[in-house]
Amino acid sequence: MDKKAMYRLSYGLFVVTAKEGEKDNGCITNTVMQVTSAPNRISLAVNKENYTHDMILRTGKFLASVISEDASFDLFRNFGFQSGRDVDKFADFTDVKRTGNGLYAVTKGTNAWISAKVIQSVDLGSHTLFLAEVEDAEVLSDSPSATYAYYQDHIKPKPEKTKTVGWRCRICGYIYEGEELPADFICPICKHGAEDFEKIG
Repeated sequence: MDKKAMYRLSYGLFVVTAKEGEKDNGCITNTVMQVTSAPNRISLAVNKENYTHDMILRTGKFLASVISEDASFDLFRNFGFQSGRDVDKFADFTDVKRTGNGLYAVTKGTNAWISAKVIQSVDLGSHTLFLAEVEDAEVLSDSPSATYAYYQDHIKPKPEKTKTVGWRCRICGYIYEGEELPADFICPICKHGAEDFEKIG
């Protein structure tokens, strides 16, 4: 099976935020979608390794900020390539506003936000699927929503020409130097496995 075929599926991109006690956190996902209009409900799948996943599971609420084509790579670096277990992702990130449900909405590089209350969760293995009732929403701009394909083509930095022999992560660009990549290797930046690396050099 050619797993690269999965990269041909294109989705919207979102900063999903949660709050537990005094701790705010957020992560990048491509798994938010509307499932019904009456009642207005959305679904969200989150990897269990994400700290945001545990916060949503415990608090039962989340907010999805819709990433637009105006977003910079810094937005992805802040929310996608580091863990909220290790850093405060909002310490130096001020382009936010506190919404009615107490969660942060990202206001730069996004075109809308949707806050939701979880009504059901389903264990899917690596991810949990949250079915949620939409509680509030706001349009922030007319900028088109960024898709995963748009991110790959226009936002993600292009790899520099290199003579390094090694393997490059197709997701975040991290380079593992060496002739052979261990089969169980996990990218230290984005946590994707060896199957998401390509040979370089």
